[in-house]
Amino acid sequence: MSTERRAPLDRVRVADTALRLLNEVGLEGLTLRAIARELDVKAPALYWHFKDKQALLDEMATEMLRRMAADFVADPDTPDWRETFFRLMSGLREHLLRYRDGAKVYAGTHFTDMSYAEPMEANLRMLNRAGFGPQAAARAWFTAYSYTIGYVIEEQAMGPDPVTGAGGYDLQARSERLAGQPLAAEAGREMFQERDAGFAAGLRAVIAGVEATLLPDAGA
Repeated sequence: MSTERRAPLDRVRVADTALRLLNEVGLEGLTLRAIARELDVKAPALYWHFKDKQALLDEMATEMLRRMAADFVADPDTPDWRETFFRLMSGLREHLLRYRDGAKVYAGTHFTDMSYAEPMEANLRMLNRAGFGPQAAARAWFTAYSYTIGYVIEEQAMGPDPVTGAGGYDLQARSERLAGQPLAAEAGREMFQERDAGFAAGLRAVIAGVEATLLPDAGA
């Protein structure tokens, strides 16, 4: 008889297993029953830790944040807040892309501990020291944050599937369908190709926009 002892079942172990399984089955296929099977326990055992799937998603998002926290803290005294802001949001996107449907899991969840507090405070302090008032700093941060999560949701939803390689836009077919709308046809090449460059260009526009509208005396 094997004497190997399994690690105790706790929230962190369940969330870690769920994140690994997410990359195999995606958000739609991620069920408490499938996670229980992966952990070799009965599904009711998970309900001691999570009342429902949303509670599990909250813990998964929190675990994602814990893993990225070291890369998600700005130096408040950075000499160039724009480049630091750009780096932070690019890093957020990079982390979300490590998980299939990662942005959908992360969006709209409620963190289960205070992992978010220190990075948020440091990043808002960076903007505050750059001249943004407290409310303007919060708005600038949330605007870029929302852009980043929304962009990743779209690019992950559009495909191709990171596991099978299936999906994604057939731009030639799209152009043919939109032959009578040449601007809309050409727009597809900007929206659905070279996603890294597209994200960077959009983020630069967001940062320029919050500077122009929220930073006092930006025009000067």
